[in-house]
Amino acid sequence: MNSTRGVYLLGGSQTDFKRNLAAEGVDDGIFSLIQEAALGAVEDARINPADVQRGHVGNHSSEIFTGQSHLGAMLPAVMDQWRELPSSRHEAACASGSMAALGAMADIEAGLYDVVLVLGVEQMRNVPGTVAANYLGCASWRAREDLGELAWPTAFDRVAEEIHQRYGAMTSEHLGQLVQNSRANARRNPLAQTRDWIEDASSFAENDESNPFVAGSLRKSDCGRISDGSSAVVLASREYAERWRTQHGLAELPPRIKGWGHKTSSMALEEKLRASATNEYLFPHLRAAVTDSYARAGIAGPDGLDAIELHDCFSVSSYMAIDHLGITEPGKAWQAIEDGRMEMGGSIPVNPSGGLLSGGHPVGATGVRMLNDARRQVNGQAGAMQVEGAQNVATLNFGGSVATVASFVVGRD
Repeated sequence: MNSTRGVYLLGGSQTDFKRNLAAEGVDDGIFSLIQEAALGAVEDARINPADVQRGHVGNHSSEIFTGQSHLGAMLPAVMDQWRELPSSRHEAACASGSMAALGAMADIEAGLYDVVLVLGVEQMRNVPGTVAANYLGCASWRAREDLGELAWPTAFDRVAEEIHQRYGAMTSEHLGQLVQNSRANARRNPLAQTRDWIEDASSFAENDESNPFVAGSLRKSDCGRISDGSSAVVLASREYAERWRTQHGLAELPPRIKGWGHKTSSMALEEKLRASATNEYLFPHLRAAVTDSYARAGIAGPDGLDAIELHDCFSVSSYMAIDHLGITEPGKAWQAIEDGRMEMGGSIPVNPSGGLLSGGHPVGATGVRMLNDARRQVNGQAGAMQVEGAQNVATLNFGGSVATVASFVVGRD
């Protein structure tokens, strides 16, 4: 179905994804992240906090990392005006934030609320990296697939193997270029986790010393980071957005979510790959979520977009997403890497923020962070990351082994 009432983005915020709260000695780290992002979003939206009527929190695994669950009940503790704020938590692995956004959209579209806060949060740097990787493996189907302690490098190495078998063409140089592009973009982002990292060409090359193997064919540079962070956006109905526009003396309405797509397939990777064996796309449900978001936004494909924030938890997940987004024909993602169209200044810049690989990936926050960066692009407020003249920006977020997937298109009426 198409949106009828309209859902608008009034403002948003993001914490610094470089931070390590445990190293800073922050005792209640998960709440401090929630509080910072929530207050920042309300301030950026220039609204009375009391106007917020509902809250949705995306989080994957706080009870495993921090021993704390029931995060929806933390929003009411942020400020006195929210002491009775109805709020709840959503979990869908790395797509948790997008599921929170979909819940908020449903509230507004149904006419239940006019102003809803969406927040995603994760604290993961309070344990060693190998422990964190094992914890995150809980989003795989452990009774059906044994991915070992490094579940996600192992799973996405399997995705890389399947791409090679079906299409060929993908090389380590292609993957390395994707990572280097993300690093270059992250250096423009004052909140990116790797913004001041010092690396050289060997950091992205087939160099066993500076870029060792992690799982199968995937090397260190191919793998995303363990991050702490939170992001939030304020969503509103058209009626409220009209009043807000008048109040602030603006000539036009704020950006809105013009299109969305959401699909979920089996949690088990091999089940998905077997089901798509005769399909031109590796993950047909991912392609369907993308085309749903395009159709609802009234655009034919990526030619109607000015930028994309996509889910590059691994270099190979970025490569895999390219043809599913329609940037190239199926199996020909290498073309978009070689001709530079996805770089800043290209015809369809991808991950101006630095994405997950370089911007950071606090799991529950990622989907919300993407929405906020899309909003900033459309508003012309992305600073050094700005894509000139951006009018329509898409996001693509997925959880687990591409099990839960969501795509949004943000633009103006």
